[in-house]
Amino acid sequence: MTMPTAFRRNCYLLLILGALLGAVSSCNKENKEKPGDAAADKSAKSIVIWWFQWAPADGLAELGKEFQAETGIAVNVEQIPLSSYQDKVFLEFGGARTRFDIVVGDSQWIGRGATKGLFVDLTDWFKSVVDLNTIHPRAAKYLCEYPEGSGRWFAAPCETDAVGVAYRKDWFDDAAERVQFKKKYGRELAVPATWDEFKQTAEFFHRPDQKRYGCAMPSDREYDGLTMGVQNLLWAFGGRWHSEENNNVKGFLDTPASAAAVDFFRDLTKLGPKGAERLNYGQVLESFTNGSTAMILNYFAFFPGIYKQFGERVGFAVVPGKDGKRVASLGGQGMSISTKIPPEQQELAKKFIAWFSQRKIQEKWITKPAGFTANTEVLKSTAFRAQTPYNGPFADSVETMRDFWNVPVYNELLAATQRYVGMAVDGEMPTAQALAKLAEEKERILTEAGLLK
Repeated sequence: MTMPTAFRRNCYLLLILGALLGAVSSCNKENKEKPGDAAADKSAKSIVIWWFQWAPADGLAELGKEFQAETGIAVNVEQIPLSSYQDKVFLEFGGARTRFDIVVGDSQWIGRGATKGLFVDLTDWFKSVVDLNTIHPRAAKYLCEYPEGSGRWFAAPCETDAVGVAYRKDWFDDAAERVQFKKKYGRELAVPATWDEFKQTAEFFHRPDQKRYGCAMPSDREYDGLTMGVQNLLWAFGGRWHSEENNNVKGFLDTPASAAAVDFFRDLTKLGPKGAERLNYGQVLESFTNGSTAMILNYFAFFPGIYKQFGERVGFAVVPGKDGKRVASLGGQGMSISTKIPPEQQELAKKFIAWFSQRKIQEKWITKPAGFTANTEVLKSTAFRAQTPYNGPFADSVETMRDFWNVPVYNELLAATQRYVGMAVDGEMPTAQALAKLAEEKERILTEAGLLK
């Protein structure tokens, strides 16, 4: 039987993650704990957490053992294959009771979880056990609150993430390359601070005849790859998905600034390996780990594995900016408690979240592979920045990260974005026309959902 394309690509991503982070060895490998298997091992007091299958979930399970040692409450972290994670979670919510107590869900799920009564409202309780000033406001806004900035909390921060840059430091430090670069461009070869410098540097290293390429970025048309890649440029160029004050799209997305960002992104895809206009996250990683590409954009959660492979030959940086403006695509997930579990289980789940949110536990969390924190005190600490070569750029990126839509009709908005921006990148439709049609489609979706007056 031939696997659907989406499933094949997600399997490929999981294989890459497994190689880099040690999370999985194959998409066909069975879960470490299949949903429901842990029930037989439950102690009188235990909680079940669902997350997708990757290294940070392993780290969370390790911390769960410490929690059990302290409290006597067992923590079972059940890992679901990425390709089916979202479907399994919301199918589970369709029953009378969920088999999980806590779900670690994407930021975009907050709107649906809050408005459909699936996530417990944590607002009053969470501020009674955690100083909210210790949580980075951007993580709070995008990972925890609905609506954004409302102060209503439906999740607690778990994994904070943002898009950053990994680059071949050994190529940048090569004396002969530096001489040639300065001769050609009249400046020193350095980590790009602007998108113009990024493009220029990519052009310099792009040597297809030598199987060397300038850059690679998420650009896949399935799920969110292209959207997550483009929006790093969209915001820096002065474009936006919608108004800062409300959900109005027309006049904000369909602008010359937005079109310039998409066109610039399209030009960058020509400086990558074959198929660079349609790379998923795993393929972007592979273009770097196979030693052929000078620079990539991808989420910081993937960088520990890159550093493990390349050591001092790799460097890390924040995404470039334009005209003094730099914005990174947000990633990461928050912990939400299911409304479809008994009150006593909700209380146990709260105990774990309160414990996990302590600074001393967050300091342990950041020692786990790709365990990134939202704790402002930890992010600002010298110890955190000195711990790895990617921690400093990550902490700086948190200051600028922004999210795509996280309203209940997120999936519909994402599908439209992938389609129309993809048509512009592929040259199937003039960029300005594609963005105008996208703006019209988004306003239709929002109006039908009652989110636009």
